[in-house]
Amino acid sequence: MNRGVGGLAEAANADRLRVFGVAYLNARPLWESLAEAPAADRVALSLAPPSELARALSEGEADVGLLPVGGAAAIGDLELVDGIAIGARGKVRSVAIVAARPIHELTSVALDLSSRTSVVLGRLLLARRKITPSFFGAPPREAIAQVKDRTGALIIGDAALEIEQRFPYRLDLAEDWLEWTGLPFVFAAWFARPGTLTAEYVEILREAKRIGLCRRDAIAKSHAECTNLPEASLCDYLAHSIRYDLGDDERRGLLRFWSEAASARLLPKCSPTVRAVTVPDDIGSQPRPSLDALLVRAADGERLSLAEGTRLLREGSLFELGLAADAVRRRKHPHGVVTYIIDRNVNYTNVCTTSCRFCAFYRPVGHSEGYVLSREVLGQKLQEVVDAGGVQILLQGGLNPELPIDWYEDLFRWIKKEYGLGLHALSPEEILHIARLENLSVPTVLERLRAAGLDSVPGGGAEILVDRVRKKIAKAKCTSAEWLSVMRAAHRLGLRSTATMMFGTVDTAEDRALHLMKIRDLQDETGGFTAFFCWDFQFENGVHIAPGEHGTHLYLRTQAFARLMLDNIDHVGASWVTQGPGVGQVALRFGADDYGSVMFEESVVSSAGTVFGINADKIESRIHEAGFRCARRNVHYDWLTEAL
Repeated sequence: MNRGVGGLAEAANADRLRVFGVAYLNARPLWESLAEAPAADRVALSLAPPSELARALSEGEADVGLLPVGGAAAIGDLELVDGIAIGARGKVRSVAIVAARPIHELTSVALDLSSRTSVVLGRLLLARRKITPSFFGAPPREAIAQVKDRTGALIIGDAALEIEQRFPYRLDLAEDWLEWTGLPFVFAAWFARPGTLTAEYVEILREAKRIGLCRRDAIAKSHAECTNLPEASLCDYLAHSIRYDLGDDERRGLLRFWSEAASARLLPKCSPTVRAVTVPDDIGSQPRPSLDALLVRAADGERLSLAEGTRLLREGSLFELGLAADAVRRRKHPHGVVTYIIDRNVNYTNVCTTSCRFCAFYRPVGHSEGYVLSREVLGQKLQEVVDAGGVQILLQGGLNPELPIDWYEDLFRWIKKEYGLGLHALSPEEILHIARLENLSVPTVLERLRAAGLDSVPGGGAEILVDRVRKKIAKAKCTSAEWLSVMRAAHRLGLRSTATMMFGTVDTAEDRALHLMKIRDLQDETGGFTAFFCWDFQFENGVHIAPGEHGTHLYLRTQAFARLMLDNIDHVGASWVTQGPGVGQVALRFGADDYGSVMFEESVVSSAGTVFGINADKIESRIHEAGFRCARRNVHYDWLTEAL
């Protein structure tokens, strides 16, 4: 629901509070009347899934959202409206792990990723029972379809109500939480970006709750007519299973959840400001932690919120960020070993349809300088890698509409047969392009490419995973959600991948922090990222966008910051290709534990005028000069040589 269309709607909405609600039945009593006069004169209401609501709030597209409390902790620095919540004291019915056999026998669980809160709660409750299944994300219907044998599913919201009697085993998460803690559980509440709430708006939200609670039976009847679920059951659900108050007990339950999740390193520490009500000190306005305190927490492995990370990146000194990042590196890699790989970056075509403003490499379809490398040229390049003791190639290129999927399959089989090299190949953007070109699903494309020899997926094309930024620098590229969805699908098939970030165009510190948080969230879900690399925008020649913040200092700050934010990714690589081998050495003291690869050639960055080259001997010398031992690795970061 979005009131209004076009420019007139935008002008009208500018004078109204941008409020995002959730379309679930249990949330409807809290927002339904906001779409009606007189509230609609002051509020612009939109509806979105909880995960999209969290994105809108974190990216500044919403002022207030009915946000799952786990998402609030991840974003940080939000104001909580007291007295209103979606929670339960006992069985909630709409948040449950379902299974075809006893829960303790599960070896895998499909996660409905609509709400971070329920996923974190499910992990906590299973861990308490000493149940340690693997997890994978899936849309609700697909997650339900996965339930068989030793695979269960965590299902939330309306989908959970629809299958309430379908499976013989069911763990109600709110009921299990009460059994564990003796406290109610709060799933969601109204959270606002700082400075957007006034007493008037708080009263509008409270009045909407009062109206909605009086309408619960009518709301249940309407939902029953749409879903064919029993009206009496839905009335009972809204009246007795869901609690809409945020009182003392609920606040204690909320604080307990945040504390347990932070201790398990599933969420950052959280203590929001509560608006327009006198509340106990433990959840009221808290002193802002010092930068030193944030650095110590991050160095010790505690998770930072989006707000905390943004503050560190903006305000932390280069030296202090480096020290904290180095502490993380030493904790994760205590043996003082820096790795590198012998591979080759082969750009098989420069023909591309996306016309990214920051790219000097691509040529449009039909351009006289467009190319597709022949097998003869490719063979020469690959043989040089083999002769140098290389183990893989990094194969990426433009989105060339003249190359069908069977071209890639034939190429991959040929490379494997003739040269036996690992294939770290095709960015998410290229995989999406093939899927669209062939009218295939992304998993199908990945399965076919893996059968042909694909070993892992590089992280190219991520740039900044904030759509506002992507639309300005590469409007034809995939969205951030699409990029992440390809990586999710690859990880689910057992393909590992790297994560990357190119910054320094129109992005801000908050955009960079949000990018890293999205990578971290997916790593929580899949564990499929092996490493992270970042670099600043290279703009010297042939690009069509002016640089933003850039330079060596910003690169080192950003790499150190990434090491602090990405607590669940083991490896961070130094980007000497863009910064130069000397800066690459320094980067090893700013959180990096890997020196990247021998550079036979590189076509994309070098198209912008940045050209550095280095062989294996020089890499090892650089690593030793920086005070480390070195070891050669493969794409999975397994050592191929003894550390010396």
